[in-house]
Amino acid sequence: MTAAFVDIGINLTHDSYDHDREEVLRRALAAGVVQFVVTGASADGSRAALALARAAPTLLRATAGCHPHHAFDFDEQAYASLIELAADPLVAAIGETGLDYHRNFSAPREQRLAFERQVQLACRLGKPLFLHERDAHGDFLAVLREHRSALPAAVLHCFTGTAAQLEACLEFGLHIGITGWICDERRGLHLRDLVHRVPQGRLMIETDGPYLLPRDLDPKPASRRNEPMYLPHIARVIADCRKESLAELAAHTTATAQQFFDLPCGNLRT
Repeated sequence: MTAAFVDIGINLTHDSYDHDREEVLRRALAAGVVQFVVTGASADGSRAALALARAAPTLLRATAGCHPHHAFDFDEQAYASLIELAADPLVAAIGETGLDYHRNFSAPREQRLAFERQVQLACRLGKPLFLHERDAHGDFLAVLREHRSALPAAVLHCFTGTAAQLEACLEFGLHIGITGWICDERRGLHLRDLVHRVPQGRLMIETDGPYLLPRDLDPKPASRRNEPMYLPHIARVIADCRKESLAELAAHTTATAQQFFDLPCGNLRT
């Protein structure tokens, strides 16, 4: 059976896809990516993500949330919109939410308040969390610990941290999403020594397109835009690091993603 993959983090509403979004999905399907979770990172972006999921509910699910970069704009109206969106069954997770002290486009206090409210909403609804963290590990886990008894399943997407941070996240019970960061010889090679520590059932894979185009693609594409058709390349690198076959990695990461995001199961290859 041909390997089938789920891209758990694709910013498919990004304007770089506006001229060829259907072709992007067709190329990904041809490459073996059978399902996609479209990231919602703002009120408008979450609405757009849900609209895409409604147009192709077998292939797509959406997340709905406020990325820490947009926390400064997470007012009562945005929160009310998130509550409304989150009620839709095609919204498979709350997020992208978390903390990002690397850029601080929103003040840390604003980020923590927005993160706290979204964690509370996920706990109330029992929906998974789609999480972001950069240079904020201590505060990030502190917020989650406050809700540990009621916390639903949660995935830290695009993990880029240290061995100690990975162990802390795993001990806490988080799932881990790995992107093409692992293909970046400048800053991601440490992940190659860590990814084998993530047990089956807790690992998922993603492109985070249009960002994080794998730097080791050969030949290099003319465009720097990342897209889901490159997910099998990322998966191959991860499988090699874990000393698994590509088919084995595809099987367990796809099963994990389908269970986590409540995606339709079965042979969806076309």
